[in-house]
Amino acid sequence: MPRRPRMYVAGVPYHVVQRGNNREAFFFASEDYQFYLHLLSNVLIRYKVSMHAYILMTNHTHFCNRSQGEWLPTA
Repeated sequence: MPRRPRMYVAGVPYHVVQRGNNREAFFFASEDYQFYLHLLSNVLIRYKVSMHAYILMTNHTHFCNRSQGEWLPTA
């Protein structure tokens, strides 16, 4: 049975977790972290999301985000 679609509400903080396949690493060098943060900053600006906290580990990430405007669902 498929899960229900997630509901996003502007102004409500969300905890987002991203994991590597089979718990494999996806950051291998400090340059990988820097490049990821660069891409992330562009996305935050584009979709008007504020970042309250984050942690980047070798095989997963955690974010606490809050949407500042109307949420644009991805297709």
